[in-house]
Amino acid sequence: MIGLISATAAGAAARDRLAAAWPGRTRVYEGPVRESVERAFAECEQLVCFLATGAVVRLIAPLLAGKSADPGVVCVDEAQRFAVSLLGGHGGGANELAADVADVLGCAPVVTTATDATDIHGLDTLGLPVEGAVAAVTRAVLDGEPVALRADAVWPLPPLPPNVVAEAAPDGAANVGAGATAVLRVTDRLVEPGAREAVLRPASLVVGVGASKGAPVEEVLGLVEESLRDAGLSVLSVVELATVDAKAEEPGIVGAAERLGVPVVTYAAQHLSSVTVPNPSGAPLAAVGTPSVAEAAALMGGGELLVPKRKSNPEGRAAMATCAVVRRPRRGRLAVVGLGPGARDLLTPRATEELRRASVLVGLDQYVDQIRDLLRPGTRVIESGLGAEEERARTAVAEARAGHAVALIGSGDAGVYAMASPALAEASDDIDVVGVPGVTAALAAAAILGAPLGHDHVSISLSDLHTPWEIIERRVRAAAEADIIVTFYNPRSRGRDWQLPKALTILAEHREPGTPVGVVRNASRVDESSRVTTLAGLDPTTVDMMTVVTVGNTATREIAGRMVTPRGYRWQS
Repeated sequence: MIGLISATAAGAAARDRLAAAWPGRTRVYEGPVRESVERAFAECEQLVCFLATGAVVRLIAPLLAGKSADPGVVCVDEAQRFAVSLLGGHGGGANELAADVADVLGCAPVVTTATDATDIHGLDTLGLPVEGAVAAVTRAVLDGEPVALRADAVWPLPPLPPNVVAEAAPDGAANVGAGATAVLRVTDRLVEPGAREAVLRPASLVVGVGASKGAPVEEVLGLVEESLRDAGLSVLSVVELATVDAKAEEPGIVGAAERLGVPVVTYAAQHLSSVTVPNPSGAPLAAVGTPSVAEAAALMGGGELLVPKRKSNPEGRAAMATCAVVRRPRRGRLAVVGLGPGARDLLTPRATEELRRASVLVGLDQYVDQIRDLLRPGTRVIESGLGAEEERARTAVAEARAGHAVALIGSGDAGVYAMASPALAEASDDIDVVGVPGVTAALAAAAILGAPLGHDHVSISLSDLHTPWEIIERRVRAAAEADIIVTFYNPRSRGRDWQLPKALTILAEHREPGTPVGVVRNASRVDESSRVTTLAGLDPTTVDMMTVVTVGNTATREIAGRMVTPRGYRWQS
């Protein structure tokens, strides 16, 4: 919940705008300002104070408890010019909140944390728990000092700056390598960080848990923590507690998961019974229908069994809990990102976020040039020219399989005549895949032309490089006979100049010569051009590969220079 506090009429007006924009996310605090701040500080995860920063500093100073406990605090000035991230920029989410507030109120976000100012990921923003000398290692990263990256495996981390260099450490030694002044370690093993060493904890461990009815939370939690500690594993790397469906609401398991801050994942008994385990038992078979709960549940997603089934050992009575620990195989991440038609303001925020999250970017050289300025320092770029689509797809998947966070880019929407198809045909279930939609050339052209796609429509590529012309012609003919609006991609090139005239001839068999046709070249780019003509008036020689051609249906009309297709044929009357 976000607490909103104001002291003046102008502040209250801005406060109410924010509350209206975020229903259910905010709580307005009325009354004396000091009391409101104190209550909100204790009750909310974040605060937005429509007050001077100096006033807020004095009000919250006595309330500060620590970096990990304090809420994020943002201040907005009286004139609503700035949204200042004042406290908890990373841990409290105030930096992101300042940007969100700025979006709503139309002011400028002010963020002063060093990592954000230098466009470098803070160690506490990498999405993993971190411990050790976080401040010292962060300073070394920011100062450009050589920092050794020691990881048990490659993890899909965001990009790290060039002075953070991966270093093999097969013996697990904690000493700083040659030339390095600090160490960033990525491991799920218990290690004692050095004076200039920070440890990132990957989400790699699954704990399978079984429990008798009424097993105490302390017994389940104690067994889990003891088993991890004895195996030399960090509890911060536990990603979930896994069990059988019948125990989904068992208070001891649910309570232990809450204390650990992880979800409970459950599986059907018949699925668990199909998992081969080293320690099957008749007791769980009789109770819940599977010879193993803890080991089988932990192994459901595959991986290495690090801790075989262990029982709790309460004093004076029988054990009521069992657990087993598995290290899941690390999974790389592939984001297939659509960049839109070319204009920066048509690049979606989600696409920008994925580009800045990727440690490896794969794409066509001209598309890489469009977004190179958005990449964070340390991003490795793999670019190639036209005609290497399948090779780019294979490269992106291979990099993800190696454990990296990869962004594979394409123009428009990556799933429309672009990179998603070859990439997903190459990928299997050993990597995580995220699709990021983009504005297609057809949609960008339609917005320029007016409203040509107001009824059923289809996109057809006239390039026979990958599809035989016989199939393309059959599709064009079907669209013509069905009176469907058609957008032609790849309409004409130097070596392929007859396909567009042929397609127009087929359409002309079913549509009047005066049917509106829209022609848009380089939609949304600096040298964009467009015109509305007719089926009979279109000169195919004026069209090239950078052009999108949209042919209306029998209901499409030109109105005030724009193409308009009614939403229904009944409207024609």
